[in-house]
Amino acid sequence: MQALLDASGDFLTLDSNDGALRFHAIWLRDNAPDPETRAPGNGQRLIALRDIPADTRISACAITAAGLEVSFAPEGKTVVFDPNWLIAHAYDRPAPEARGWLQPDIATWDSGLQNDVPTGHFAELSTRCSAFDGWIDAVARYGFGKIEGGPIADGALFQVVDLFGHVRETNYGRHFEVRTEVNPTNLAFTGLGLQAHTDNPYRDPVPSMQVLYCLESSAAGGENMVVDGFACARRLQAENPAYFDVLANHCAHFEYAGEEGVCLTARRPMIELAPDGELVCVRFNNRSLAAVTDIPFNQMALWYAAYRRLGEIIDDPTMEVTFRLEPGEGFVVDNTRVLHARKAYSGTGTRWLQGCYADKDGLRSTRDARRRALQEVAE
Repeated sequence: MQALLDASGDFLTLDSNDGALRFHAIWLRDNAPDPETRAPGNGQRLIALRDIPADTRISACAITAAGLEVSFAPEGKTVVFDPNWLIAHAYDRPAPEARGWLQPDIATWDSGLQNDVPTGHFAELSTRCSAFDGWIDAVARYGFGKIEGGPIADGALFQVVDLFGHVRETNYGRHFEVRTEVNPTNLAFTGLGLQAHTDNPYRDPVPSMQVLYCLESSAAGGENMVVDGFACARRLQAENPAYFDVLANHCAHFEYAGEEGVCLTARRPMIELAPDGELVCVRFNNRSLAAVTDIPFNQMALWYAAYRRLGEIIDDPTMEVTFRLEPGEGFVVDNTRVLHARKAYSGTGTRWLQGCYADKDGLRSTRDARRRALQEVAE
């Protein structure tokens, strides 16, 4: 491994097994790991960009036994970088060419996952053993996971949320009941089958995780179903790029006003992309779609054709994974990606689920913190 300095001092090139990677002087200075720049305890930055000279350049660099030694002018400051950290955080890479790309730790799926549903036993997960690490990693990778062997008690779903995060309270309260009601305020509280959907697209921001937990299940039917919205969006893109683009380029309107004093609205695309084209969110809920007004007249027919086709893909049995929840079982779902549904169930017997919302940052934080801890032990 060697470091080569550009004649201007504006950047250096780190030549490693990963190839030649360039790093700007200002980027290196802003990310310097020394204790004057970052707090040793938590790694937070101690200086603002205004504290770094705008004309910062590299005056010297060299690979030493300690790492990559970089000297900055005009400060006259020398900092040592870990080359492996630089390689892991390199930005001198080809930009994604296709819209709709995904992070490498995301795996799309269809009905082929039916026999490999990420499943954890509640008692094991509660001990935070290696089984927990495998389960939470699978939930982040596939966007959902099932839990078995949990307590059959009112509010047990909160113990599931405690495994990875915190409950997000909404107008439905800290949790909501899912069972037949007379004159319900929401179709979810009837015995009707529901099309696969994401929850609460009318919120801004939308709850990014949902937990559904079974307490009673003697009614016929009512099987739960999940569908990978990312896989559906990418299938739509492969079939008809214009359909994908029109749903990504224009906002839909979502609304819920089923309770007194509540009127929730949001304006977001059904297929959401980051500025660099990464596929980051799918919103699909026919019950909550309001009048769409942000599509130009000459694009509206195309938008509706794309919306129809996306719904057909979502309804395709080859895209779904189905399972029945028994008392003490539940599942966690990434509500920004995975759609969930329910088959119709009969009016005889009982079916009682409780649901609540949480946020994905909690799940990812728990996963990543455990990964770092295990890595530090290995080192």
